[in-house]
Amino acid sequence: MEPTAASVEPSLWLDRLSSTAEGSNEPLFEGTGTRPICNGNFAMTLRLFRILAALGLATSLCGFALPAHAAKRVALVVGNNDYRNVPKLLKAVNDARTMGDTLKQLGFSVMVAENQSRQQFSETLLAFDRAIEPGDTAFFFYAGHGFEIAGQNYLLPTDVPAAIEGQEELVRDASILADRIVERLQNKKARTSILVFDACRNNPFERSGTRAVAGGGGLAPMTQLPEGVFSVFSAGPRQTALDRLSNDDANPNSVFTRTFAKELLQPGENLVQVAQRTRRLVSEMADTVKHRQVPVYFDQMVDDVFLSGIAKDTATAAARPADPPPQKLAALPPVSVPRVPKEETTNAPIASFSRHNGGWSVVFSFADPTIGISWRMAGNGDFRETGFIDTLDPRTRKRMPNPSIELPPDAVAGTIEVRYVDQTGDMQGPFPIRFDPEAALIRDQRKILDMTATSWLSFREFNGLLVYYTHLVSYRCAIREVRIGIDSAVPNQVLKMPGCDMRDPSAISAGMPLYMKLAPATQFVSVELTYRDGSVSEIKSFRTMNRSNN
Repeated sequence: MEPTAASVEPSLWLDRLSSTAEGSNEPLFEGTGTRPICNGNFAMTLRLFRILAALGLATSLCGFALPAHAAKRVALVVGNNDYRNVPKLLKAVNDARTMGDTLKQLGFSVMVAENQSRQQFSETLLAFDRAIEPGDTAFFFYAGHGFEIAGQNYLLPTDVPAAIEGQEELVRDASILADRIVERLQNKKARTSILVFDACRNNPFERSGTRAVAGGGGLAPMTQLPEGVFSVFSAGPRQTALDRLSNDDANPNSVFTRTFAKELLQPGENLVQVAQRTRRLVSEMADTVKHRQVPVYFDQMVDDVFLSGIAKDTATAAARPADPPPQKLAALPPVSVPRVPKEETTNAPIASFSRHNGGWSVVFSFADPTIGISWRMAGNGDFRETGFIDTLDPRTRKRMPNPSIELPPDAVAGTIEVRYVDQTGDMQGPFPIRFDPEAALIRDQRKILDMTATSWLSFREFNGLLVYYTHLVSYRCAIREVRIGIDSAVPNQVLKMPGCDMRDPSAISAGMPLYMKLAPATQFVSVELTYRDGSVSEIKSFRTMNRSNN
């Protein structure tokens, strides 16, 4: 049976429907209507905070509000096995059914669509559109053939034609553009959009005796996602996803889907944790059969999203009675007794972390004008003032408080409590800011690597041609893997990096490999980084003509 979705109305998603009449052309909807999701909707507020802080302006935006709950959870799962003109698949339909059952357990109203032709796929997406309302959580899962052409991802319906070299437009016209699905979810104003693709299989258009369509089996990274979108791919670029681990593997699902579906049901895990655990487990299983498959994810969520219950410590903290108000700041202008301000009048500060040889620099950013700042590690002594810098704030006509503090290199994870004196003399806060040294280091070094991509490699003539990768070694803690290609646009060999030492992450010790020898005739080297969060950099090419003779 090949279900379509043309006649389904959004109201059906609110009902508990467990089956559809035999022979009906409507997709199957199942599940409950609503379920809260822990996802804050203050992305624009945070963005505006950063802009205003950089400009030195004040505003009166909404406060540090509790996360809002999504109106309802809706999902579309698609599985395509029965391709007519390209190789058939064995487990895509099973994968879609398994994901549908999993999402129903998480409170989603689920639409299941199997073996979709181009027209049926379009009608199904139209029904999905109609079911989504502003503020909803939308989940899209696809298992089947996927294909990348010129950096764009296409999901292949079952009637996609067999194409050869020069017929890329034929594939485009007959397929579903993945980016368009993201746009449709954004247009429907879904608060949270989750897209999962188990489509990283071999090139479906390869034929013996013919030249294949210019593109790649599987999908390209979706690195330019809008805010509120989270995507997961069953394998990294140029990797193939395993349907089974061996001929004796009787599991009805692919290696990725069987793992991801199980992890989704783990209580207290947010989406990032689910993706990270899935990546590790799938990679380990693939290693047992000497295959490389590392799922990747791309996160543009503003806050943590929990689909299977919030973390225990979060729930406990919410239920814990509020701490007594802190004491007045010493050596600051006389102020009233500190109080936790009303949500509608307060902007919570944010912080950036950077690691250097002497430890950590933490810079706070405030949307409101401040005349004093103090901080402490949660539950650890009195608040300490940050002091002042030799600059006048034109908004307050006073010296500006120092917005930065220093932490020792061995500082452990914890919560920094920050409070400030506003322009009227009232104490605001304290506000909690989470400090995770490992996560902060990875984020800081990743940012540096992105900004200095032209320095990843350098070449030198010294008893032959050498390529140095000292820059990558310096920021290795943000890198999971480096792959290079010598005179190849496709990085096809692993460049081994030294381990990361959190005590001195940028140190380069004696004996660390910093360069490799190349053949004298080498023209260029391509580089691709897989970061610790699973995302993958653009491929950068470095030409050997830019070499030093020193």
